[in-house]
Amino acid sequence: MSASIEATGLVKSFVGHPPVRALAGVDLDVEPGAMVAVLGPSGCGKTTLLRLLAGFDRPDAGTIRIGDREVAGPDRFVPPERRHVGIVAQEGALFPHLDVAGNVAFGLTGRTRRERARRVGDLLELVGLAGYERRRPHELSGGQQQRVAVARALAPEPAVVLLDEPFAALDTALRAAMRADVGDALATTRATVVLVTHDQTEALTMADTVAVMRAGRIVQRASPSDLYQRPVDLATAAFTGDVVVLPGTARDGMATCALGRVPAMGGADGEGHVMLRPEQIVLDHAGPIAATVEELRFEGHDALVRLRLANGDGDGQSPATILARWSTVDLPAVDERVTVAVRGRAVVYPD
Repeated sequence: MSASIEATGLVKSFVGHPPVRALAGVDLDVEPGAMVAVLGPSGCGKTTLLRLLAGFDRPDAGTIRIGDREVAGPDRFVPPERRHVGIVAQEGALFPHLDVAGNVAFGLTGRTRRERARRVGDLLELVGLAGYERRRPHELSGGQQQRVAVARALAPEPAVVLLDEPFAALDTALRAAMRADVGDALATTRATVVLVTHDQTEALTMADTVAVMRAGRIVQRASPSDLYQRPVDLATAAFTGDVVVLPGTARDGMATCALGRVPAMGGADGEGHVMLRPEQIVLDHAGPIAATVEELRFEGHDALVRLRLANGDGDGQSPATILARWSTVDLPAVDERVTVAVRGRAVVYPD
């Protein structure tokens, strides 16, 4: 049975010279059965938030409720073992002296041997490791160890599962496969999930909602598509993906910049910054904007292309370069002159 999470006004500081305020009044609500990713750079406070939810640390101020029970507040603190929370750490942290079955069954107290064996078998099948019961952790790959860690966290049927950078130690190809498989397994259990990560792709592909943290605060909470398309500010835009930022002017739902007149959203009329994603800059042989290809960075299915605009930054004097993301099927050569167009809408941030 999944449970909601309601964190209100969380503050946490650590002793130092000067003291470090890790959380500065964080609110986070998670609906039962939902997955929320807390996304942010190192040092932003996201791991501290996870530790408070788990019960490893006490907040200096604020409250935490899991379901209908307050687990942390001014006059109450419930220890981790009584919060009914499953945790998957960065390195898996399996017990080396136990086999896979023993690791998964570790938290299954109060059940018969047959019930434990059935539960272990069901979970190993769920995470794609059926038949691995007698293997030791050192006999498993990094990805397999993380699958066992997920199964162990799910074994007691927790109301909430907390994932702390669970795929950070895996290589790029394995991370992608693990995200999909673990996401499917968690969805099957219908547990409430909080994923802490600095990986934008991980957050945007796995979570129902993404909460972006910066300097101990949540600066934006949105669906993955809204976050990527309508970031709250330029810093959030740059953190969630590559950006094209040009000076411009907004008026009546249109932005004027070095890329011409572009449909716009956000911000008031007036001078500001026009933000687009590189994939919105398209190669168009009849396009209105002339540019020269300065650099190509091949990335497999597509390439990141650096362009120098012929009309500079819009005043005809200053040089301006932008990034575009194009398919590798028909790429121009470096130094080739091209014309481009813009598709979709820009986001305008007023000065």
